Amino acid sequence: MKKVIINTFNDDVDKNAYMNWRLNHHEPIQNMIVMADGYMTSVIVNAKSCLENTFDKTADILIFPMFFSLNQGIELYLKSICWSLNILLNYKSKYGKNHDIRNIWFLVKNKINEFGFNEERPEDSFNKMVKNIEPYLNELANYLKKDNINDYHHNIDFSRYPVNNRDEYHFFVNQFDNVTVDLEVIKKFATQINGDLKCLTDYYYGLVVESW
Repeated sequence: MKKVIINTFNDDVDKNAYMNWRLNHHEPIQNMIVMADGYMTSVIVNAKSCLENTFDKTADILIFPMFFSLNQGIELYLKSICWSLNILLNYKSKYGKNHDIRNIWFLVKNKINEFGFNEERPEDSFNKMVKNIEPYLNELANYLKKDNINDYHHNIDFSRYPVNNRDEYHFFVNQFDNVTVDLEVIKKFATQINGDLKCLTDYYYGLVVESW
């Protein structure tokens, strides 16, 4: 079979992306963390690129993959935390199977509280780290609720399709006034959330590794 993209190779090794270089089939949680970092980094890189070149207005189309990557990154981080905590709490389940990231967040928060805090990871430190994620998820749910009142919490496809699962336009298409996103805000938010959630995932996964 002719190679089109996958397994193509550039003689300049610095111009290759190695899909499995950071992954290990023995560590599925770590693999989720790696991919989450990739999605979040893509938001930051794209936002930075758009801020450096505002002439061509590509931000108006790149904002959609930015939102998709932001939400996918959050989802993967939360599911990896949930999986680690379920191991530490001796639960058989892994993580939520749907894409309701707001509900997954509340599940993770409850499990963190159940696992408890200590001097190394005090509760006030945790609250400072996650102070921005819940307001964002609440804001997102509020807009998606307008799209599909019966299934808004599963409907994060607003960044993938212009219509919902009833062929109705999403909130940003139907609104007469401009729906804008400050690129500096989303870049700062993604940077902070990436750092905070990665810190949490690394901490709980580190405890899992120590327990082996």
